[in-house]
Amino acid sequence: MDGIADMGGTRGWGPVRPPRRDEPVFEEPWQGRAFALAILSSRIACGGINPDAFRHAQERLGRAAYLDDGYYGRWLNAAELMLTDSAVLAPGAIEARARNLRDEGVEEPPTPEPARPDYAPTAEGSLRTVDTTPAFTVGGRVRAKHMSVPGHTRLPGYVRGHTGVVEVIQPAAVLPDTNAHFQGENPQHVYSVRFDSHELWGTDAEPFTLILEMYETYLETP
Repeated sequence: MDGIADMGGTRGWGPVRPPRRDEPVFEEPWQGRAFALAILSSRIACGGINPDAFRHAQERLGRAAYLDDGYYGRWLNAAELMLTDSAVLAPGAIEARARNLRDEGVEEPPTPEPARPDYAPTAEGSLRTVDTTPAFTVGGRVRAKHMSVPGHTRLPGYVRGHTGVVEVIQPAAVLPDTNAHFQGENPQHVYSVRFDSHELWGTDAEPFTLILEMYETYLETP
């Protein structure tokens, strides 16, 4: 989805802090609880595991909810959005409960009738088998399609319209663009595509290569 979540490859965010060697999985105890709550909430809201729907929930957060609350705060915000989307929670229910825990005595909204999507994966995980022949071959040049995406996608904005080379044909997998919206798995061939940094960011960029996993529908022949 085009928006604040698609910040990869863009400038102006400052230096990246590498992890410390002794860095714990969770810096604070609440982060571990937030992680568990987000996973559980996603299962409840979707009726199963759908990481694409969870990513799309994060993409739909406002700028402040996405950036200001930190990584695990973003997970909690996305979990709340998924629970209200599926009517497991009423809008404002968490805020009202938090205020009552502070003895503010506000009225909590009634619990709605759940409206979870009638959707289930065809198998565990995301790998699938497809009968079609891959459209592209190892060593072949491909171009990432230049397209605007109103919904979820795993096609980064910074690579659209640029040309790379297929390094590996990976196993076919569920297409996130439709799975996130509960519109079918639509499994496709996946390609590891190598891009040159100068192709992506111009001749002033530091020289290196970048390999991205690209679904077949993201690619075209140059």
